[in-house]
Amino acid sequence: MYKHILFPTDGSERAIHALKHAIGLAKAVGAKITALHVVPEYYPPVYEDSGPFDPEIEARFEREAVSRASRFLAQITEAAEAAGVPSAPLHVTSNHTADTIIKVADEQGCDLVVMSSRGRSGLASLLGSETKKVLAHTRIPVLVCK
Repeated sequence: MYKHILFPTDGSERAIHALKHAIGLAKAVGAKITALHVVPEYYPPVYEDSGPFDPEIEARFEREAVSRASRFLAQITEAAEAAGVPSAPLHVTSNHTADTIIKVADEQGCDLVVMSSRGRSGLASLLGSETKKVLAHTRIPVLVCK
C-alpha cells in the first residue's frame, strides 16, 4: 500500500506522538520513512537604532537551528531503527514550512505524509496552520495524528 512515508517534525510532544503512528504503519506495510525538519531562515531584526549587520549572529542562529534539527531527526531515526524501519533524516531551510513539506514529499517520491495535528506554533486551533496548508495543497494522502 504505502512504500515511502514522509514524517515532518518540529520536535514537539505532538510530533513524537505522531511518530509512533508513522513507525507502526511503516512497519506494518514495509515502508521506509523520511524524517523532515524545516529550519527557518534567518532574518536580522531591523530597527532604527539596530546598527550594522553582525554576520556572527546569523552564523550562530544557523548553527543552533541545524543542531536542533539534528536532535529532532536523531530521535526519529533511532526510534525507526529500533523498530526495524528504514529511515533517512533530512533538514531543509525555508520559511514556508507547508510548501517545503509538499515539495520534499514530491521530490522524495513519498506516497503518504504522517504529521501531527498541530505543533509548536499551532496552539490556537485544532489543526495547526501548517497542517491545514499541507492538507489543502498536497496531492498525496495525509494522516493527521491528534
